[in-house]
Amino acid sequence: MPDTHESRIRDEAVPLTGPDALDPLLDRIGDAHYVLLGEASHGTADYYQVRDLLTRRLIEEKGFSFVAVEGDWPDCQAVHRSLVAAPGAPEDPGQVLAGLRRWPAWMWGNTDVAEFARRLRRHNEHRPPDLRVGFFGLDVYSLWESLHAVLGHLREHDPDQVGPALEAYRCLEPYAGDPHSYALATRIVPEGCESQVLSLLTELRRRAARTDASAGSLTEFAARQNAEILAGAEAYYRTMLDSGPESWNIRDHHMADTLDRLMAHHGPGAKTVVWAHNTHIGDARATDMADTGMVNLGQLVRERHMGQGVVLVGFGSFTGTVLAADAWGDAPRTMEVPPARTGSLEDLLHRALPGARASFVFPHVQLQRPATVSPAWFHQEHGHRAIGVVYRPSYEHVTNYVPTVLAQRYDAFCHLDRTHAVTPLNPLAHVGRSATVTAKG
Repeated sequence: MPDTHESRIRDEAVPLTGPDALDPLLDRIGDAHYVLLGEASHGTADYYQVRDLLTRRLIEEKGFSFVAVEGDWPDCQAVHRSLVAAPGAPEDPGQVLAGLRRWPAWMWGNTDVAEFARRLRRHNEHRPPDLRVGFFGLDVYSLWESLHAVLGHLREHDPDQVGPALEAYRCLEPYAGDPHSYALATRIVPEGCESQVLSLLTELRRRAARTDASAGSLTEFAARQNAEILAGAEAYYRTMLDSGPESWNIRDHHMADTLDRLMAHHGPGAKTVVWAHNTHIGDARATDMADTGMVNLGQLVRERHMGQGVVLVGFGSFTGTVLAADAWGDAPRTMEVPPARTGSLEDLLHRALPGARASFVFPHVQLQRPATVSPAWFHQEHGHRAIGVVYRPSYEHVTNYVPTVLAQRYDAFCHLDRTHAVTPLNPLAHVGRSATVTAKG
């Protein structure tokens, strides 16, 4: 890569020296209602810390309404209840996070998220109950947890409608909470429990329409959301053994639809911050994901809501450590992340910004440069590292890099030269086989 590109990056990068250094990014965000913050792995403390810093400023200065994360709805609802001081909820949200058990628990059950949640709880204590900032999960994996939640809600609030929930429960019960077993069974009976789950969802949607759950209590909203998760998760697990893009697309459409429901629930003027992996946040159309028919959350939010303002922020690092596992369900460990592959986006930024703790670049903005200078580096395709909950550093020379055009994938990008693994709240042990997801997100 020519030195001119490195010189330009040095001139235009904004070092993150403290909260005030985020001012250029807040100016870029402006009045946007959707700010999506990525991460290049699920086990890197520095990404959580920078997102914490930015999210708090968005909440305190721009009135953002809630945080939505790549996490399970039931787990995140328990965190939310603590954050908003709901009756009976633990006063310390860190206690809730420490109680997370579904693998990979360290994604949210780590010390950085606990500190963010505690600060958000203190912020909420000074606000009226209806203006407290929430914390919600967008993901689709919690099939059995959501089924139990729906069944419990109907037994308490609408016992005449328990029947459809029991039909779904009886159909799924033989698989003992193991989505992999359910996925294998659908090879023999392709429709699986689809009809029972859709029947339950139809009834919950009718109930939501009768009670106006979009504007009503979170209890009613959560019941409808858990039913939506049942439908999405059942479809996801039914397709996850195929090699095509369908299961990925089901998951990211579910995330986008959940975000839409949350925005409607919070009313006109709502604003959201989303925390998820780069593979979900960065627009898929700027990567090779599009070549295989995959879409993602960032793309869908841009397509649906660009008129309300959408800002996508990616993250990456050159080297460091990360908490990840050798295989799905294995006990995680701290791994060394080797220096980024030569010619990758991370390698380019490292050569331009060696040793920088954190710096932001804005690929759509030309700072202090004449119009005749081509912005070639961020319009060229580079490999961009993606590390999931499963990681094998020795395979980096053949995998873990997503071909990316930076200017099309993100509105801003945070480069950290060396990063460090998260610290889990609890010892982490092998938990056996569970749901299968891509190692990149």
